[in-house]
Amino acid sequence: MNPHKYDYPIWHPFSQMKTVEDLPRIVKAQGPWLETAEGQRIFDAISSWWVNIHGHSHPHIAERVHAQMLQLEHVIFAGFTHDPAIELCRRLGAYLPKSLTKYFFSDNGSTAVEVALKMAIQYLRRDDQQTPIRVIALEGAYHGDTFGAMAAGERSVFTEPWEDLLFDVVHIPAPTDENLDAALDALERALDRNAIFIYEPLVQGAAGMKMHPATNLDRLLKFAKAHGAILIADEVMTGFFRTGTWFASNSLAIEPDLLCLSKGLTGGALPMALTVCAQHLYDAFLDERFERGFLHGHSFTGNPIGCAAALASLDLLESDETQNRIHTIAHFFEASTAILSDSFALKNARCCGCIVAADVAQPATGYLHPLRDKLYTMALQKNILLRPLGNVLYLLPPYCVTEDLLSSTVEAMVDIAEACVSDALNLTV
Repeated sequence: MNPHKYDYPIWHPFSQMKTVEDLPRIVKAQGPWLETAEGQRIFDAISSWWVNIHGHSHPHIAERVHAQMLQLEHVIFAGFTHDPAIELCRRLGAYLPKSLTKYFFSDNGSTAVEVALKMAIQYLRRDDQQTPIRVIALEGAYHGDTFGAMAAGERSVFTEPWEDLLFDVVHIPAPTDENLDAALDALERALDRNAIFIYEPLVQGAAGMKMHPATNLDRLLKFAKAHGAILIADEVMTGFFRTGTWFASNSLAIEPDLLCLSKGLTGGALPMALTVCAQHLYDAFLDERFERGFLHGHSFTGNPIGCAAALASLDLLESDETQNRIHTIAHFFEASTAILSDSFALKNARCCGCIVAADVAQPATGYLHPLRDKLYTMALQKNILLRPLGNVLYLLPPYCVTEDLLSSTVEAMVDIAEACVSDALNLTV
């Protein structure tokens, strides 16, 4: 059934609506499970686009949000402040790199990156508006879909309609063991002017869960820092234990000047983002002249309800129960790479903290790999929500998941991959 035959009002993201069939209608979600109007229970194995970290409809988050809603649901953040925002920033400061001391609120991952880019550019041009600036990012980068964030990302079918309107960015190889020397050489060539280096630490999510060692990334960051580059860590996906520690930057010796947070910030309950910056950047904006300030904002900046959800999520993350679950997931994923590697249909099995991924063995790769829709549909038929990145299968579950459920899901990943590869082989015989 095609929704264009009916009065279907919604335009869905990352979708070609002409070919979209009836979409499952979710009426309830609890823990790691989604429930459709027809009663199908689906394991949310990708945390609903990497946001849900404690499971759906968590009572502690719901209670804190409800209480905040009855006290203060929103207030303009330009000219006012409130306790939930202050408490959230102070509590996060215990876990973030120590050089990051000032917090700017926004709405989502893209806007967190926009804020960081604008801050960095304004900082570099604080004394001369004509200062030439070079933005450097990793090959395969994805930093969001607003214009600045989109410009920083890899050029692709997702950016093509606006390509002539995007500012130039130098993309260098990700610092894998194979590419480290090439990455360092490319970085050195790019650092011939004032520079901003934006990076996804340890794991490049939308690029296909590509992973690189912390020691290699540190070499790039140290070199860039020595040449005066502003470092922006995009931790929209990697934050809140996805890579095994509070933040991926905790695994690095070189601290960023700016760090972007969203997705798991509120436990996946409400939209909210933070751009956290180093004191020296913040100090450069302090001036008697209004126009020297950072003139940027959003209607829902610092929303108290979002702050309440984030504080409740921190309560849960700090608990022994959640920490034990995170440890269990990371240990299980490390062990499961052997299971994935044993399959003839999977290659390059890898994990980092609470993320595990493997590539379905096909000659072509990329987000638009034709196998993607087949993998997605087959998983859904097994009551599992996967969202393959082209031919890349991955798990990024909420921390409430059980080891038994993870085990059965890894087995299902293998079965799905082997069925797809076997079908492809049969077609070519």
